Amino acid sequence: MSCIVDTNILFSGLRSRSGYSFRLIRAVAEGSVLPAVTVPLVLEYEEVLARPGALPHLSRKEIRDFVDWWVSRSTTHAVHFLWRPLLPDPKDDMVLEAAIAAGAKHIVSFNLRHLEPCLKLGIKPVSPAEYLKLTKS
Repeated sequence: MSCIVDTNILFSGLRSRSGYSFRLIRAVAEGSVLPAVTVPLVLEYEEVLARPGALPHLSRKEIRDFVDWWVSRSTTHAVHFLWRPLLPDPKDDMVLEAAIAAGAKHIVSFNLRHLEPCLKLGIKPVSPAEYLKLTKS
């Protein structure tokens, strides 16, 4: 089951090894979760994760290597149609467009309230804990 993983999940998972965000990253490493990406989403991952002081325990190279690894474990899709503006935050519109391009049924995020309009398009925003439960069934 393919999903889009919002940047806030990767940030949280890289910041701490406890919690469902890290478990999601580990599930990708184990092959039980298949994330999907688009070029704009990957560029956001790189920009946000590499902000000075955001992840002080990781070097820029380690962050770049992580994003490269994430992309290698993901399916890559091109965005052919922009769905803007649909969501309150333009960066969330980019996440929605990635989900549509990938045919993903879930967006894994902590920003669930702002992603509620995605439900109208058949895409369900879920927390990492909820998504991991879905993949177990």
